[in-house]
Amino acid sequence: MKKLLLALVYTALAVGANPSSVIAADLDRPALEAMREGSMKKLVILPNPLPVSDKAFDLEDDGGQRTLADYKGKYVLVNFWATWCAPCRKEMPQFSELQAEFGGDDFEVLTIATGRNSPAGIQKFFDDIEITNLPRHQDLGMTLSREMRVLGLPVTVILNPEGQEIARMLGDAEWNSDSAKAIITALLN
Repeated sequence: MKKLLLALVYTALAVGANPSSVIAADLDRPALEAMREGSMKKLVILPNPLPVSDKAFDLEDDGGQRTLADYKGKYVLVNFWATWCAPCRKEMPQFSELQAEFGGDDFEVLTIATGRNSPAGIQKFFDDIEITNLPRHQDLGMTLSREMRVLGLPVTVILNPEGQEIARMLGDAEWNSDSAKAIITALLN
């Protein structure tokens, strides 16, 4: 806990002294990396932002499509998941908690079911675990997932407001932990 507090103070001082330091290519990696505790240690903070795929995914209800570029202007936590994925079932309520706490003009949780997940199956998955505040988007043909290097599930990617990948988690984590929330808070500040 002491490390977390020191990391938050360091980040606040760094942002106050140089407002562009957290948005810079290196994202003040040492401060963000110091905030990683427990399962969040697996979160890889990239040394430089990476471009993301321009492949479209299907929207939950209206049959329309979007790309990740449509979410520019805010930090986006993109979770690639599937209805058959046990760790995904554990994580989804945590993502719901993040969306409830941080969601808005500056941050959004975007869930994209990849592979063969029927809309009815996705709805049942969300109903069973009582998730009402997250989207039920799909990447049925897995074109976006492939281009985003999703080789197993779950995979969670954090995008900066410029629409670039800045961090990646392979596998599950405690996304509602103090560590995860400190990282998101630091990004938003």
